[in-house]
Amino acid sequence: MSPLRVAVVGAGAFGRNHLRIYRELERASASGSGSVQLAAIVESNPQTAAALAAEAATPVFSSVEECVHAIQAGSLHLDAASICVPTMHHAAASQALLAAGVDLLIEKPFAASLAEADFLVGLAHAHGRILQIGHLERFNPAVTAIQPHLNQPMFFEAHRLSIFTPRSLDVDVVLDLMIHDLDVVLSFAQSPIREVRAVGLPVLSRKVDIANVRVEFESGCIANFTASRVSTERVRKLRFFQPHQYISLDYARQDALFIDVAAAAGPAQLTALAALPTDPHPSEGLALRKIPVTPGEPLRLEIESFLQSVRTRRAPRVTAQAGRAALALALEINQAIARHAQRANLERFLGYSGFPVGIEGT
Repeated sequence: MSPLRVAVVGAGAFGRNHLRIYRELERASASGSGSVQLAAIVESNPQTAAALAAEAATPVFSSVEECVHAIQAGSLHLDAASICVPTMHHAAASQALLAAGVDLLIEKPFAASLAEADFLVGLAHAHGRILQIGHLERFNPAVTAIQPHLNQPMFFEAHRLSIFTPRSLDVDVVLDLMIHDLDVVLSFAQSPIREVRAVGLPVLSRKVDIANVRVEFESGCIANFTASRVSTERVRKLRFFQPHQYISLDYARQDALFIDVAAAAGPAQLTALAALPTDPHPSEGLALRKIPVTPGEPLRLEIESFLQSVRTRRAPRVTAQAGRAALALALEINQAIARHAQRANLERFLGYSGFPVGIEGT
């Protein structure tokens, strides 16, 4: 089979990572099934575009329109592309490429609004295109390893803390960081949402930088989420309980600790659970184990899975519908944050008004 010819649209901080992965795959691939060719880069910044053009022989276009014109003229053929521009430009960048017959991996969040997400879903369906959303934690090896062990989880506790950087300030912390955990928990819980409560505050930017959320599902499952991009440390952890089992997942370390509780465990055993996992000699009725996890870079695994979907025409692991569901929950959380700010009269304390509830004006 001929190499899949791919493009990266947007060569900013995260677009550079997509470029790196595609170049690694290009160097590693031989002719035949699985081979990849980085055929084009789209970057609107003239200085960045010039630097990219100097790095390799890959054509660099200043706009999606210019790239699509080359496709229509027959001077460029593309099978797939990664959309890595700011979220507010996802719909505009994706629309023309879908219409030109290009399969897309769109970085999270899916779009700036549900209307734009629905428009892209319809367009991809009309043109028979693969549309995958870039929720890369779904490809974290620890998450993959846990999937077969899910058994009606009923309580989640997610923490995602990061040191402040000027990256991704077009979105708030919910759409920037928390949305990773929203997507994973939605895929684990498999239940409609009943209620959302949330509080959030802007700290160093004009958007919410720290947020705490409680989500109740129709199944009775409860999920608590905390996300901050003004922390002094980096934390990416998810803990959850299901019948007779506690599971602690560390995204960064890519490991998963299971604590199994015997069905007949009494108060003494359950009290001992509070000391775990630091206690090296757990009480009878409790068993600690780590499940095998094969390490890997989530972004590379995500891109390889996307390219496999392009080749086989099978639905991607993170479908457009899943990306839309995570976006819908994130936007509902932002609305709850805005309502709480109004009820609590937070503007009086912060000297700040507005509490944006979406992406630059949405």
